[in-house]
Amino acid sequence: MTRREFLRFGALSAGIAPTILGSSPARASSYDKYSAALRRPLDPDGGIEEVIRFATLAPNGHNTQSWQFSTAGDEIGIRPDLSRRTPVVDPDDHHIYVSLGCAAENLALAASATGRTGEVVVEDNGFVSYAWKQGRIVRSPLVDVIPSRQSTRSIFAGQPASASDLKQLEAASAEHGVRVAIVTDSNEISRLRDLVVAGNRRQLADPAFVAELKFWIRFSASSAIESGDGLYAPVTGNPSMPEFIGRIGFSLFFDAAAEDDKCAAQMSSSAGVAIFLGDHASPKHWAKVGRAAERFMLTATKLGLATSFLNQPVEVPELRSELAALAGEPDLRPDLLIRFGRAAPMPYSPRRPVGSVMLPA
Repeated sequence: MTRREFLRFGALSAGIAPTILGSSPARASSYDKYSAALRRPLDPDGGIEEVIRFATLAPNGHNTQSWQFSTAGDEIGIRPDLSRRTPVVDPDDHHIYVSLGCAAENLALAASATGRTGEVVVEDNGFVSYAWKQGRIVRSPLVDVIPSRQSTRSIFAGQPASASDLKQLEAASAEHGVRVAIVTDSNEISRLRDLVVAGNRRQLADPAFVAELKFWIRFSASSAIESGDGLYAPVTGNPSMPEFIGRIGFSLFFDAAAEDDKCAAQMSSSAGVAIFLGDHASPKHWAKVGRAAERFMLTATKLGLATSFLNQPVEVPELRSELAALAGEPDLRPDLLIRFGRAAPMPYSPRRPVGSVMLPA
């Protein structure tokens, strides 16, 4: 769907929607309040649920939030919630285990900032545990930017990142068993852009992929708040509109060529791209990649840089070898492709209440 067609369709819907569903500006305002409450600063006196709230602000594929948290004494566990899989885009649950690692990194930062210092342990099956002891507060600067980190899907400013910024990003992503290649050369970014577009074209030619994507889109603020998950339309640069109208509009106007052009512009406007690769293609290493990538993204946020994923060459198996070769790691499977650069903030994704992601004690 082209943005112009989507906006035209949204403008048409605005004429009939208030009588049916109420005022859209009021709903947008309620979403802003909802989003701000989700991303309020960490309460240093908060309990375990406050720590888990920060963990749930981690990035995850299609915002499915495919994680479950458990507590037993002085240990917090994170497990995959396979009922929220995306089997078309992520058939081996790779993205789920990456997201567990991202959540674990947030959890460790928030726990330490509330006096619960401990260690993250990732098992071979990708399950994560954090055993902690009550002690002194250890507050990393990264914990303060967890609420403001987002996947910014807009066109970036095209400004280069400084040598100091690149050095900090590289240092932040260091993790045993994980490789990262940070690409800033314009010619190499162009080659990566072509891979992203090729992957995007293959995915959008698959009706099952498009149907799965559509299932996770929340076209209206009320739907995003009610579900607490999925891709809220304004987060992807599209307007908010009544849910049934958005679904009709998506089916009528979704334009794969326009999406290719958008991906190309997103890549070309980026200051750089980071490619993450685990030493092994296993749940344990995918979670470790998630930890490294989350520190990378939080550090970028602290530096005033936006980040977002363009994982099409990771998700399309036929393109992985070329992506790995571009990263200088031809024998490894690439796990993530993250672009970074300067950009204005966009609306934030929804999140489910902490109680809905916690397993019974």
